[in-house]
Amino acid sequence: MLNTSNNNTRKMIVINGDHFSSLGGFYEEASNVLMKDTDWKVGTLDGFDDILYGGFGVIEGKEEIEIIWKESEKSKEDLGYEATQEFYENKIRKGKPFNTELIQQKLDDLTEGKGQTLFDILVEIIESHANITFKLE
Repeated sequence: MLNTSNNNTRKMIVINGDHFSSLGGFYEEASNVLMKDTDWKVGTLDGFDDILYGGFGVIEGKEEIEIIWKESEKSKEDLGYEATQEFYENKIRKGKPFNTELIQQKLDDLTEGKGQTLFDILVEIIESHANITFKLE
């Protein structure tokens, strides 16, 4: 959902956690709301970060954007410990081109309760963009 008619000049983008329950589903949702009318789809964490810089899709550059993540508690659970563990284990299993030592360290940190979940990583990516106001609902 894209709403450009709010009271200020910011574009509002809504990510709805009810629309997905996995990282692949998140990428699909992000593609639908951020890349509509293009044939490019989000498929990686780096790719998600890239589209937030703008220049293609609905973000046109360094314009002010507001992203609202609805049903974020559901997403926090869906993209939590188990999904993150599976994500890292799949990368380790695949090996190259992934840095398996680094990924194993991230998995160890997660297991020890001090690592980030996929949800945490996605939130951090969004919050790293100064032109984006971000809200969890």
